[in-house]
Amino acid sequence: MASKLRSIVLVDDNETTSFLNNRLLSRLEVAEQVYTFHKAEQAYQQIWGDEKGEVAPSNAPDLVFVDLKMPGMDGFEFLKLFSALPPEVREKTVMAVLTTSMHAADTARVAQYPNVEYLAKPLTEEKLSKLLEKRF
Repeated sequence: MASKLRSIVLVDDNETTSFLNNRLLSRLEVAEQVYTFHKAEQAYQQIWGDEKGEVAPSNAPDLVFVDLKMPGMDGFEFLKLFSALPPEVREKTVMAVLTTSMHAADTARVAQYPNVEYLAKPLTEEKLSKLLEKRF
């Protein structure tokens, strides 16, 4: 990775997990801004507006980590809405699922979405480095 990412978004209903991930990202100084959301609906709305993705792609985050199991809108719904965005909007953001679930059904469901990374919690410096090397 040549330079710092502009922004990373963490979407996880677990405040401890979000806090630890935020600390890791801050310590590693991989992004200028890290935004944390505890509700997927709120994150989606803030990033892309409504389902049409009306927020300018230039404001889209470089990387989004989303948990699968959350109350309300879960990670699968988030991925479904993201995948329905126009290609020019989707290509601005790398989507990564960050979850405790290693269940085959969950990995298979995520695999239906092209270009979505699948990472097991906890997020570590090594996992982050591999992801950044691969996608940036």
